[in-house]
Amino acid sequence: MAYIKRELEQVVLEVSKEYPVVILTGPRQVGKTTMLQKLMQGSERNYVTLDDLNERALAQSDPQMFFQMHRPPVLIDEVQYAPELLIYVKILADRDHRPGDFWLTGSQAFRLTELAGESLAGRACLLHMTTLSQSERYGDGFSRPLTLSVDALQERVKHRRPAETPEMFQRIFQGSMPALASGAITKRNLFYSSYIATYIERDIRQLSGTIDAVEFLRFLTAVACRAGQMVNYADIGNDMDGMRSEKVQEWLGLLEKSDIIFYLHPYSNNLLKRTVTKPKLYFYDTGLVAYLTKWTSAEALEAGAMNGAILENYTVAEIVKSYLNAGEEPNLFYYRDNDAKEIDIVMEADGELHPMEIKKTANPGTQLARSFRLLDKGAVKRGKGAILCMKDQLSALDSQSLIVPIWAI
Repeated sequence: MAYIKRELEQVVLEVSKEYPVVILTGPRQVGKTTMLQKLMQGSERNYVTLDDLNERALAQSDPQMFFQMHRPPVLIDEVQYAPELLIYVKILADRDHRPGDFWLTGSQAFRLTELAGESLAGRACLLHMTTLSQSERYGDGFSRPLTLSVDALQERVKHRRPAETPEMFQRIFQGSMPALASGAITKRNLFYSSYIATYIERDIRQLSGTIDAVEFLRFLTAVACRAGQMVNYADIGNDMDGMRSEKVQEWLGLLEKSDIIFYLHPYSNNLLKRTVTKPKLYFYDTGLVAYLTKWTSAEALEAGAMNGAILENYTVAEIVKSYLNAGEEPNLFYYRDNDAKEIDIVMEADGELHPMEIKKTANPGTQLARSFRLLDKGAVKRGKGAILCMKDQLSALDSQSLIVPIWAI
């Protein structure tokens, strides 16, 4: 099985020279441990996983003895199973002042963020790993957060492998889990079936105690059917035989806390026409969406009713990954007013708003950029916008509206 180089590697090495604690979060099986073990090869760093029940019991009952057995520098895997360790990590970090002494991983970003904020404030750098980006799978190692600078985009396309529409939908359908991308596992449906079962048994039940696995799988499927759409609790509840909106909201929180989904929130300011308040929902991995919604091939997905929504999901997720893989937080929103006028993505950067529309077309027309004018009445200046689409090369509609191939993100 070939190792796929991760864009976060350099970030981890850099922050390990400055912070005593580096915490790497992300969903199950995205390659957190694999990357860190690759980086520690040839070093004196120790490794211990709290998936080992004996190690977990020691960490929970006697953290002081645990660190006598596993002295820093150390990589502790799945640290969320023993939050008792973090106060001792703080004590040792304050005592020794050695950058990079502790590498910690966990599959529950929200929980670890809370714990780190309570006990490791100022001592820890928190990084987030997602499933593979298309840059990691189909690029040559060049990685930057997406911006709409013409110079940056021209440099970007040099380091990406172009793809026509059928190949793009093959990427969407196949998904971005490392086990599938590396060839370690070839049976896609069997992988996702096992992944979901493990996810519910180990992550969801830890977050929420007793939960019916079959019911939660139905819920996950109902949510996947709405990828790329505004959240509607009542609508999802109807699919779940009248589940209360409060429970829908609670279970969506579990999906977000375990890094299966994320949201774009609506952009608004007091000078713009009144906008909607509901966020839009996306999955980090479109392969999981395609599996849950029962598409059997990339060709069927491309021709099906969900093709626009899942293409939008893929594109938004790739932009988000480009920021997270650089150790940065994306400043992304969407715009929709009460007249249903919408802009798929609004990126706020350097005092400007950059609107983006996502389309399946390979030949976008100027009418697709008209919605960008919706932002002109706001308090923040509108900068360059872009149509993100299936065109085979970087282009432009005019000086303020670029055409960016989705394969180049």
